[in-house]
Amino acid sequence: MNATRIVAGGFAIIILLGTLLLMLPVASQNGQSAGFLTSLFTATSATCVTGLVPVDTGMSWTFFGQLVIILLIQVGGLGFMTVLSLFSLLLRRRIGLSERLIMASTLNLNDMDGVVRVVRHALMVTFTLEGIGAVVLSTRFIPQFGLVGGIWRGIFHAISAFCNAGFDLVGGKFGAFTSLEGYNNDPLVLGTIMVLIVSGGLGFFVWEDILRARSWKGFSFYTKMVLSVTAGLLIGGMVFFLSVEYNNPATFGSMPLPQKMLNALFQSVTLRTAGFASFNQGGLLDSSIVVSCVLMLIGGSSGSTAGGLKTVTAALLLLSLRANLAGREQVTIRGRAISYRKVIDAMTLALIIVFLFMTGSILISLVDGVPYLHAAFETASALGTVGVTVGITPTLSPVSHVILICLMYLGRIGVLTFSMAFLTRNRYPAKIKYPNLDIMIG
Repeated sequence: MNATRIVAGGFAIIILLGTLLLMLPVASQNGQSAGFLTSLFTATSATCVTGLVPVDTGMSWTFFGQLVIILLIQVGGLGFMTVLSLFSLLLRRRIGLSERLIMASTLNLNDMDGVVRVVRHALMVTFTLEGIGAVVLSTRFIPQFGLVGGIWRGIFHAISAFCNAGFDLVGGKFGAFTSLEGYNNDPLVLGTIMVLIVSGGLGFFVWEDILRARSWKGFSFYTKMVLSVTAGLLIGGMVFFLSVEYNNPATFGSMPLPQKMLNALFQSVTLRTAGFASFNQGGLLDSSIVVSCVLMLIGGSSGSTAGGLKTVTAALLLLSLRANLAGREQVTIRGRAISYRKVIDAMTLALIIVFLFMTGSILISLVDGVPYLHAAFETASALGTVGVTVGITPTLSPVSHVILICLMYLGRIGVLTFSMAFLTRNRYPAKIKYPNLDIMIG
C-alpha cells in the first residue's frame, strides 16, 4: 500500500474505533447508547478536527465520552503516524524508511530529509503550546467549574483550539450549542483560543522554519508566504465583519466598540477552520455568510492541523490569475517562477473542492428544504473542517448527516491524500504527441 492509502485507511479505522467507543452506554450521560449515526458523526467530526456536532458535547457525553473525543481530536490533528512516532521516540526505537515516508507525506514535506527532526519539533511545539493554553484557560474555568472541572476544560479547549477542532464543554453553563458565546466579552479566553488556533493552523513546516531561523530574513520563501497570506486574511476578515455587522442587532449591534473589534477578529480567526463561535452565526447577514464560506474553504496552511484549500494554494491561484490577465506565460512572484505543474495541481484541487461544495450544499438544501445559504454555510464548514454552524446541523435529516460525514472525511483526509498524491506521483513523458486543437474561449 502506498502512503495515501495508508493515511486514508488509517483515519477510517480510527473513526470506526471512535464510533464504537462512543456507542457504549458509558459514553452517554443518559446511560444509553447514542446510536450508530450520532456516534459516527461525532467521531468523524473529531478525527477530522471539524467541530460540527449533532448533540452538545458537554451536555451529552460523560467524561469517558469526552476523553474519547479529545483523543480523536489530538490524533486527527497531528496525524496518526505522527502520534505513533511519539511512542517510537519515547522507546528509542529506530523509525524505519516506510514510516519516514508516511510521516513526510502526512506533513506535506517534499522529501524525507530530517523528517524525524521535524516530527520531534512538531510534537514539542504542540504539547508546549497546548500546555500553556491549558494553564491560562484553567485560571478562568476553575472559578466557574471547580478545580477538577476547570482543569479538564482548560486541557480540552486548549487541545481543541490548537488542533482547530472547535469542540467545547461549556454548553451546560450557557446552553446547548452556544460554543463560546458566554465569553464574547472575555479577552483572556478568546485571546488564548485565537493564539492556539493560529499557531495550529500555520503548519509544522513553518514552525520548524521559525525554530531554525528565528528571524524574518532567515525564513524560507514558503514560510514568508504563509505568514503574509495568513495575516492578510485575518486582518481583511476582521475589517469586513466589523464594517458589515457593526449595526446588526443579531450579532455586533449591542456590543461596545472594543467588544465588536474583539469578536470581529475572533470570527476571522475561527474561520481558519477552528469552529468556535463567540456569537450566534445564524444572525449573520447574507453577505457575511458568503464571505465566511470563502474563508472556510481557504482554511489554514499545508501540513497543519487545519483543513481547507490552504492559504498558499489560494495565493497561487490569484498569482496565476494575475499572470494570465497580464498576458505572461509564467507565474512569478518577486523574481521567481512557479512551475506549471504546481499551478495545474492547485487548479485541480480548487475545482474538486468547488465541485464538492456545490454538490453538497445543493443536496442538503433539497433534502431538508433549508435556505440555500444556510446549507452552503454548513457544507463549507464540513468540507473546510471548520465546525461553525448557523444552528441547523442538529435538525438535519439522517441523509444530510451522512452527506456532512462524507464531506468532513473528504475535507480532511481527501484533500490531504490528494495533496500527497500531487507531491509523490511520477510524471511520464507522453509516448504519443497529438496535434494541437484550437478552440474558442469565452
